[in-house]
Amino acid sequence: MPTFRGTRVSRPARTAVPLLAGALLLSACGGGGEDGGSAADGKVSGHISFQTWNLRAQYKDYFNGLIDEFEKAHPGTKVKWIDQPAENYAEKLSADAGGGTLPDVVNVSPDLSYPLAKAGLLMNLDKEPVTAKAKKVYTPEAWAGNELPGLDGAYAFPWYLNTGPLFYNKALFKKAGLDPEKPPTTYDELFADARKMAKSSGGKVATLAGVPAIEDFGRYGVKLMNADATKFTYNEPRGVALLTEYKKLFKSGGLDSQALSATPESAGRKFLQERVAMNPGTAPDLADFKENAPRLYKNLGITDAPNNTGKPNMYVMGLGVNEQSKHKAAAVAFARFVTNQRNQESFAHEVAVFPSTRGSLEKPYWTKDDGTDEGRVRVAAAKMLDGAVNYTPVVMTDEMKTVLQNEVAKALQGDKSPKQALDDAVAQSNRLLQQG
Repeated sequence: MPTFRGTRVSRPARTAVPLLAGALLLSACGGGGEDGGSAADGKVSGHISFQTWNLRAQYKDYFNGLIDEFEKAHPGTKVKWIDQPAENYAEKLSADAGGGTLPDVVNVSPDLSYPLAKAGLLMNLDKEPVTAKAKKVYTPEAWAGNELPGLDGAYAFPWYLNTGPLFYNKALFKKAGLDPEKPPTTYDELFADARKMAKSSGGKVATLAGVPAIEDFGRYGVKLMNADATKFTYNEPRGVALLTEYKKLFKSGGLDSQALSATPESAGRKFLQERVAMNPGTAPDLADFKENAPRLYKNLGITDAPNNTGKPNMYVMGLGVNEQSKHKAAAVAFARFVTNQRNQESFAHEVAVFPSTRGSLEKPYWTKDDGTDEGRVRVAAAKMLDGAVNYTPVVMTDEMKTVLQNEVAKALQGDKSPKQALDDAVAQSNRLLQQG
């Protein structure tokens, strides 16, 4: 799951686990039962399983209420709720896929959907008439976020969305001679502001605390992969140009000197200490600033991360339906029920996430600042979801992200040219992709 703070849960780091070969030949988990519910447009009946990702501890009453309501509305149905812990969720999905025990409705992000869909284990919602009709319920961005390259369709009903607002220190911007009400919106503006910030502060204040990740390359306008997601391509000229700019920034002090070893916690501390001018954040951070850095709290601005595409980054969560389910009609009905507008909005009032249903983000809860820190961040973040995309390639594992991070570090340190570093990162990642 995407990272939540306060009442939230953290999404674990993970590497992709190849699906067992037998997953392609499954028959044990369903596929041809005797009752009419085995067809997606059949009778809504039968017992189905529903798996979430580390949600039971804090949202037990919410999900039990949903299940009770669904079962009452559809006599003859029974939903078994399974909640898996955060750790090793991908590995558990892989084991279930290989063993023929994949739940009927399963909580997935696009990177987890991909191997399941490729193995023929998730329903293609664009190809099934009864599910294709549901497309109009969700925002185009959310539906597109669950489409998988090379597989011609969406493989999960959009559930909740998230995005990462960027905090900035207006006082530091003003001190550097920058307009505190106009934070950078493009990478050219970002690099120019960062150079000015470093020069005016004598190198004491950096603008950024972290090195570029794959999302930065996407926001910069770099083509990350080929069309069918079989090869990485972020070593193209625009990718080299971005890394070259970061190298200049690192040398000039616009990028913090400890960026190569930075963690979200260390970057957050430097922002709180006003040694870094911009940093990602969430609503609970504001309470920390209010108590421990009142000057920062008073001068805090909230914006979106700069991009050259006009499209912010977002994180997508969905509910996939097991293609081999014995009770597809019930599974489809339940997945649609959980992700309908009313239930998505209800869930997003309990958790700091955003609904993916059309019209939801136009409502006052997401458009009008209620004067609270949570409301301030919620409204700012909701605006960023208009036109947003998920830049992270669905086939990019944590191992591949580490490869990129290591090669970026070599370029920033001068051990390799930006081009050589990205060429090597792409070559290593493509080998890993072929092995998978």
